[in-house]
Amino acid sequence: MTATVPTEHGSSATSSTREVLAGALEAISACASLPQLEQQRLHYLGKKGLVAQAMSQLRGLALTERSKRGSELNLLKDGIVQALAAQRAQLEQARLQQQMSLERIDVTLPGKRPHAAHLHPITITRRRVAQYFTALGYQIVDGPEIESDYYNFASLNFKPNHPARDMQDTFFLTEPDKNDLCLLRTHTSNMQMRMMEQSKPPIRTVVMGRVYRCDSDITHTPMFHQLECVLIDRDVSFAHLKATLTSFVRYFFEQDVAVRLRPSFFPFTEPSAEVDIQCVICTGKGCRVCKETGWLEILGSGLVHPNVLGNAGIDTHEYSGFAFGMGLERITMLRYQIDDLRLLFTGDWEFLRMFH
Repeated sequence: MTATVPTEHGSSATSSTREVLAGALEAISACASLPQLEQQRLHYLGKKGLVAQAMSQLRGLALTERSKRGSELNLLKDGIVQALAAQRAQLEQARLQQQMSLERIDVTLPGKRPHAAHLHPITITRRRVAQYFTALGYQIVDGPEIESDYYNFASLNFKPNHPARDMQDTFFLTEPDKNDLCLLRTHTSNMQMRMMEQSKPPIRTVVMGRVYRCDSDITHTPMFHQLECVLIDRDVSFAHLKATLTSFVRYFFEQDVAVRLRPSFFPFTEPSAEVDIQCVICTGKGCRVCKETGWLEILGSGLVHPNVLGNAGIDTHEYSGFAFGMGLERITMLRYQIDDLRLLFTGDWEFLRMFH
């Protein structure tokens, strides 16, 4: 940086003033950073700087000398201010160039692909189930999650002292001794009676939705999803039930899966059966998932109890039907070999991106 000693009206400043200005210009031009430049500014122009100290000494001079000396100091100050501004501009430009070099964007590089959305595995399962049953002529419905005791229990042949009415299993929303007892539905079977009341046989309905139970551990959650299938028609038998289940599990798991039915008990079906499928992990050879048995229990089923049909005003001598229900999380975990139920509820991107 070059600079000249300022003069006023063509007269040169005194030797001492020129020396101070020359030293200031040299010190300012040697500053390699803005903090260093700020130190030089304070040294010369601060409240206790050299210029301020020289100005304070003017009071002891004669009037003529004071005017001359004051003009010299003003010119000195102006020279330092100009030098500071010039050096600051250079330093800021250099910093900008360095920043642009470090943060330079190579526009020739390929851009980052946006994350594609993925369906949740439960949603995939719901769609796959709906696709199968709608092809068979079933209607896909859902129902109220806040339900009355009548539709959730009483109409389905649950006796007043049935264990499922206990508070440890059911989320009751009103006191059990009140007439308007309400609860969070414990199964999608609550839609059985509603559909039979609204429609005349033949009835082909699949219900899918959220259900709630007072149960929480590593394999259970207070909220989960359930599938309910109901068929009411003339001459419906256990053979129709097993054929429907066998066809469905082979479609869903895309394997030639064996199916077996074991006698069981449910209040709203008679006779009732637990349904096992050949383990889809080891194909029946025995593994940790099936506990070395080669079989996996996936749902409960049976022929619709005559009392349930009677509650809906359906002639049990003319019509019969079957019903079965299963947890969607259960069959989802088996299909995709997910070993931890909690993964379905975490919303973890790395987990969800595996499904498409």
